[in-house]
Amino acid sequence: MPITITDPGDERLRDFVGLTDVRMRRLLEPAGGLYLAESEKVIRRALATGHEPRAFLMGERWLSDLADVVEEAEAKAVPVYTGTAEVIEGITGYNLHRGALASMHRPQLPSLAEVLDGARRVLVIEDAVDHTNVGAVFRSAAALGTDAVLVTPRCADPLYRRAIRVSMGTVFQVPWTRIETWPGGIEDLRAAGFTVAALALAPGAIGLDELSADPPDRLALVLGTEGDGLARRTLGRVDLTVTIPMTGVVDSLNVAAAGAVAAWELRVR
Repeated sequence: MPITITDPGDERLRDFVGLTDVRMRRLLEPAGGLYLAESEKVIRRALATGHEPRAFLMGERWLSDLADVVEEAEAKAVPVYTGTAEVIEGITGYNLHRGALASMHRPQLPSLAEVLDGARRVLVIEDAVDHTNVGAVFRSAAALGTDAVLVTPRCADPLYRRAIRVSMGTVFQVPWTRIETWPGGIEDLRAAGFTVAALALAPGAIGLDELSADPPDRLALVLGTEGDGLARRTLGRVDLTVTIPMTGVVDSLNVAAAGAVAAWELRVR
């Protein structure tokens, strides 16, 4: 330890191969029970949460910066692979300028009841397909006091490498799970005592400031997908629709920005 790699085709590195092929990774990682953590900060946050590593791949200079991680990996017989920048790029498909990757065992997601236990403010991400947006929503949730995040069945994977990186590892911090059915899950939220609100431009919507002036004790706010916003079937089931008052010619914000504004305004004071 560590193990120096000279052949990008080494079979021991299959967890790290072709990281720029998004379609392949979307299928490979959940099916293989793994996810990838990239950069020292994200790796340390994953380990601090108790997630278990399968293997590490890092540039040679990072062996000293992550010396304690390497030492612990050696004690647990977790392989640490290293090589030149050219060899690593041949494996991953890009320049690993953040220095280190960890292949992690994907944890079992908690039940909806476990995630909602004690929560008062919840964000629901409906069918967002951009991993950057998903990661940004998690980062805002962690920073602005949201208790939990739920993702719908067709939403992008919060444990995809880019989503984790954009979240700065807060996806390990904020309780979350995937709702099994949607929009049927709205009934589960309501049964748990939540008022379910949709953030959308729609007739009859109330202003965010109006809702925050007298908010319900337990509130789940649903954020829509990047292009079309929330589905009509969702809007037909929620308890109320809320919109962010805006000026000028702007009528909407990026889903992650809108989620951050709403999380701040609706935080439990």
